[in-house]
Amino acid sequence: MRVFINDEVIPAEPTLIREEHSGATTLAALRERAKDLGLWALGHPADVGGGGLPFLDFVYLNEIIGRSEFGQLAVGSVSMQDTLMFYKHGTREQKQRWIPPMVAGDIFPSVGLTEPEVAGSDPTLIATRAESDGDTWIINGHKWFTTGVAQAAYCSVFARTESDDMPRHSRVTAFIVPTDTPGFEIVRSIPTMGHDPSDHYEIRLTDVRVPASNILGERGKGFLVAQDRLGAGRIFHGMRWLGQAQRAFELMCDRANTRFAHGSLLSEKGEIHRYIAESAAEIHAARLMTLDAARQIDSGEDFRVQVGLVKFWCARMLHNVVDRAIQVHGALGLTADTPLERMYRQARYARVYDGPDEVHRMSTARRILKDPETVPWR
Repeated sequence: MRVFINDEVIPAEPTLIREEHSGATTLAALRERAKDLGLWALGHPADVGGGGLPFLDFVYLNEIIGRSEFGQLAVGSVSMQDTLMFYKHGTREQKQRWIPPMVAGDIFPSVGLTEPEVAGSDPTLIATRAESDGDTWIINGHKWFTTGVAQAAYCSVFARTESDDMPRHSRVTAFIVPTDTPGFEIVRSIPTMGHDPSDHYEIRLTDVRVPASNILGERGKGFLVAQDRLGAGRIFHGMRWLGQAQRAFELMCDRANTRFAHGSLLSEKGEIHRYIAESAAEIHAARLMTLDAARQIDSGEDFRVQVGLVKFWCARMLHNVVDRAIQVHGALGLTADTPLERMYRQARYARVYDGPDEVHRMSTARRILKDPETVPWR
């Protein structure tokens, strides 16, 4: 995997960036190459065509895959969250329809969870509604940051189906909505931090009708479906961020060892020593936390504290390391001549998507205060 990512994917990045919103022929060739090398879909369950790797084993691979922002797309791990979501909550028919083409890379998923009118970090506030009409449901709502929906075969739409007298976490249901369903409209690609167009979309659902068989999981249990998907996703992010941080660290060390300024190499200056040492410590700590969280997931025990810690700690670590690497590169780090300026923009996303740092700190602290035995070292 390291040879493939370093020698084939990373050198192709300039072309992949140019092709992001066009033909993507280079990505298609890399995907076929990954399949030929036996590197495709290694984290997907084995009985649906994947490699069946446990989370702990997959950390070691995904930190390598994460060295390139295109790594997940090139090796078929980008849809793992959705495969696992269907694997746990889908009916037999849903699994048969959606999982095989996702694992094969023939179709892509998307998720309609975040809404512009309410706080995205509190999914109990979802305003999109679904009304029962015989054996069908009619969905009306407004979503945004629906990542990848323009290329997706379906969108997992979370909508309010229950009344206010139900518990807050039992009012939302998850629906599988094919993106070609009448009334499903992609409004725009949302310009985000230097990406225009971006891969994040605003959508509207106007009288979108789906059969009752398209409910994913149980009625009123959409929050559970979302948490299961996002919980796995947060550790996937942590794994990828390790790869990004390690690559930025390597670039920082190379620059420090070769750049001469003010009478000596940068590597001979005390402030640069601090950058290197602190970055190494933060990456190592984040890596051990991620490995421990993966071990906890594989054990089948409650992993919410471990994954919560990983989400906000690794996001901050990534931001810090890339920021220091840019500082060591000086003006060069601000240009597209290195991958750092693009990595920095991606790192800033990390502290917001799938729950902002503040929410993860708050929820993790609450769990620990409720039961101090939940800390990872007990």
